[in-house]
Amino acid sequence: MKIAIVCDVLGEENNGTTVAAMNLIRFLRSRDHDVRVVCPDDNRRGQAGFYVVPQLNVGPLNDYVRKNGVAIAVSDEAVLDSALKDADVIHIMTPFFLGKAALEYGRRHRIPVTAGFHAQAENITNHLHLMNSRTMNNLTYKAMYRLVFQYVDAIHYPTRFIREVFEKEVGPTNGYVISNGVNSRFVKTEVQRPAEWTDKFVILFTGRYGLEKSHRVLIDAVAQSRYESAIQLVFAGEGPLHAELEAYGRKLTNPPVMKFYARDEMLRVINSADLYVHPAEIEIEAIACLEAISCGLVPVIADSPRSATRFFALEENNLFHYNDPADLARKIEYWIEHPQEKERCGRAYQGYTQQFEQRHCMEEMERMLQETVAAYKRKNPDPDAGGTPS
Repeated sequence: MKIAIVCDVLGEENNGTTVAAMNLIRFLRSRDHDVRVVCPDDNRRGQAGFYVVPQLNVGPLNDYVRKNGVAIAVSDEAVLDSALKDADVIHIMTPFFLGKAALEYGRRHRIPVTAGFHAQAENITNHLHLMNSRTMNNLTYKAMYRLVFQYVDAIHYPTRFIREVFEKEVGPTNGYVISNGVNSRFVKTEVQRPAEWTDKFVILFTGRYGLEKSHRVLIDAVAQSRYESAIQLVFAGEGPLHAELEAYGRKLTNPPVMKFYARDEMLRVINSADLYVHPAEIEIEAIACLEAISCGLVPVIADSPRSATRFFALEENNLFHYNDPADLARKIEYWIEHPQEKERCGRAYQGYTQQFEQRHCMEEMERMLQETVAAYKRKNPDPDAGGTPS
């Protein structure tokens, strides 16, 4: 098939949406599909199969956007026409400016369109300091539906959780629940631990440095723990709150290591850690958490009702009360004090994550695209072949 992947946000693989997009692109190309990628990433200019559009200029907010490690796309009709004109299907990663333009192009040219649901309302309202406004979040979901999702032929939801959240606001949709998947490279491996971590209990959290990820809750939990001086936090990621979190973490005996790690480095870091903590209050799936537990790390996850990650907990000590540093400190201390239980739980998680194997998930994505094309052709027969469009 000729498949167009439209990415409002694409760049370095430092956020979940970009990682999901690149995993899908690489897989579909490995299956010999003709994959065209429309994106604002200037570093892709001139690469085969990439069609680069301009980046959104938001004036004084440009620096804030850069701190988030992304570039935001704006539409270019000529670029869209080059990429989409003979596509069999268009897949939109996010429902923003470029995605909306691609949807309109598809409708005009009788091309089926699917869309991924990779952004919670809170990921948007957070930037307006309205993350906890139920009214604004509900209005955001309704706006997403009104502008894009009501018109697409199928929606990809990474988790059942986000499908239920969205459909509660807008009603039933033609949805496919498919995990973004964990790469097969993420397995338990013997690695040489950094010398500076030799005598430390290393706790890893991978996530964008943003308010909704709740890094401060983890810092406060460690500060309250009787093992505080022995704990080393590692915050893998980047984002707009880097400086603020770095300053806040200085109250610890061992301030957090804050760094963006490339994928191969990340595998080494995970296998050097002792525990994975995911304190985020807002989360659609958290592949980073799945990557960690695929390597045998035991997780402690916030039980936030706005996070799908809580469903990865296998037992009571894998959960803590969200935004409650004292409860998180108790759970961390439990796993420090019960190493044999931690080893047993880690083995259980290695079996649990097999259902999220990336190749299987990508095959499901391919099937979604194929089924969407077939269904569209049945509903909209080619008028040149003598059918009557419905």
